[in-house]
Amino acid sequence: MADDKSGREKQARDSERRQRERDVAAELERGDEPEPPVDAEGRSELESELESLEFPATGTEVVAAVGDHEIESVTTSNTIEALVPATDAEMFDSPAAVTVQTLQPTVAAAMKRVIEATATLPNAALPWSQRKAYEMTFQELKTIDADDDDEGIRAISDWIVEFIREKERLPGSRGVRRQAAKFCRANGYQVRNDEWLGI
Repeated sequence: MADDKSGREKQARDSERRQRERDVAAELERGDEPEPPVDAEGRSELESELESLEFPATGTEVVAAVGDHEIESVTTSNTIEALVPATDAEMFDSPAAVTVQTLQPTVAAAMKRVIEATATLPNAALPWSQRKAYEMTFQELKTIDADDDDEGIRAISDWIVEFIREKERLPGSRGVRRQAAKFCRANGYQVRNDEWLGI
């Protein structure tokens, strides 16, 4: 491969795609999720419905094909449309990648709002590393705020979306973590310096 700009961009895209595939495999294997588990039968039904799509598929294509499909967990029921961003910028490499998006419904719904808000920005994309940092922040809030109504996740997703609208750019991952830590401390949750939110 030539050592020019297009060659380096292709290498970066390939590296990001391989990382996404590794993340999908790892998340499917994890069993220590803070949210109630999604029904395994429902996941396999979703994957069989998704077989009609040609992958890679955009979020828009996934929502158009199976948006009304309901995913059941122990405590909630969500449609795919509520969990998957309906944008062409959101790409799924396989049916398993869509399934991973639905494993943590609260985090998925928050990320949907963020990704759809990002799509309104001209020439903006949410890099994979920044996306993972946002997701980790939401996951930490879910763990800290597990007994409540996910107020922290809603507050931080609202803050990110408002930041995007007002500043017309994405907030940095450190800024999101800092805002989440402020929320936690203001609501009586202890955040230690050695934790993800402890910055």
